[in-house]
Amino acid sequence: MIDIEKYKIAEKHMLDEDTIFNVSNLYKVFSDETRLKILNSLLSTELCVYDIAELLNMTHSSISHQLKILRDMKLVKARKDGKIAYYSLIDDHIEKIIKIGVEHINEL
Repeated sequence: MIDIEKYKIAEKHMLDEDTIFNVSNLYKVFSDETRLKILNSLLSTELCVYDIAELLNMTHSSISHQLKILRDMKLVKARKDGKIAYYSLIDDHIEKIIKIGVEHINEL
């Protein structure tokens, strides 16, 4: 039997389909270990592709590919200095998302 009061409360707080779709895609980006490692490497400082590749022991092209995805999802931004692009997190929300995930895992 459906509890009408609880149903109406839940219904009132449901996100619209576009928001669900966009949030789902955001979390898909975070579900990739390489992208999460890149985001983690950018928590404390900006880095260029070469720095990230060295830090993660990966190729420059694989890091560049993942950075493009992160840029397209508006999670990182690039700053050019001559021919070198330095990447950083676009805002503090990304850091908060990572830290909340870590806190949750550490509580288990």
